[in-house]
Amino acid sequence: MAGVITASEPSWIAPFTGLSPRCFAKLVTVVRRKAAVDSRRGRPWGLPLADRVLLVAAYWRTNLTVRQLGPLFGVSKSAAARIIDHLGPRLALQPRKRFAKDTVLIVDGTLVPTRDHSVAEQSKNYRYSTNHQVVIDADTRLVVVVGRPLPGNRNDCRAWTESGVKDAVGKTLTIADGGYPGTGLLMPHRRANGQTELPTWKNEHNRSHKQVRARVEHTFARMKSWQILRDCRLKGDGVHHAMLGIARLHNLALTG
Repeated sequence: MAGVITASEPSWIAPFTGLSPRCFAKLVTVVRRKAAVDSRRGRPWGLPLADRVLLVAAYWRTNLTVRQLGPLFGVSKSAAARIIDHLGPRLALQPRKRFAKDTVLIVDGTLVPTRDHSVAEQSKNYRYSTNHQVVIDADTRLVVVVGRPLPGNRNDCRAWTESGVKDAVGKTLTIADGGYPGTGLLMPHRRANGQTELPTWKNEHNRSHKQVRARVEHTFARMKSWQILRDCRLKGDGVHHAMLGIARLHNLALTG
């Protein structure tokens, strides 16, 4: 059965991946190398690799069910589900392991509504969600680390440690909002008990801090144009793989 959407037609690439055809070709090349290393005997895939990568990206972008997505690529719903499970982890962002001495990072947590209640809890948005700690480079705005997902009722200062982000960042200077007390991160100044207002220099510092920290909020807004991060139906590690994969596509779109 012929599909409607195919990577051989460049006009389909940008809407479902956010990438130019040239960047998409680079991504497929990297995935092909990984597939060669992890190659196993078995029944060959019904779709070429480029179409399989596009299928995963389209699933993340549109959040269509596999029953809806399969016919668009000319495969069964079962084949579409297998492709997502197989390629999702291979598209994941690899965390940066080293940082220059003058690097400044920004961290914040975002909630992803998730239907798998074994990995989610009711959170402040009154939905079962997972808390994802995301770290970006303040200069390039690239995502450098994404922590392991935690139940949505975890506050950010606890998730900072438990998600593995703290260990990944190390001693690199990191900016955060006021939700990370006691973590040693660079947070806005607060009024002390009995203090009616902050000194002028502290207000100015808070203003510049807010302007810089807003970059991570802009990153979340771009990443959540991928509809799966608004209502994730994947089970187990699926939401983590989706978050890492979308972070990678976000970075590729920024770097061109």
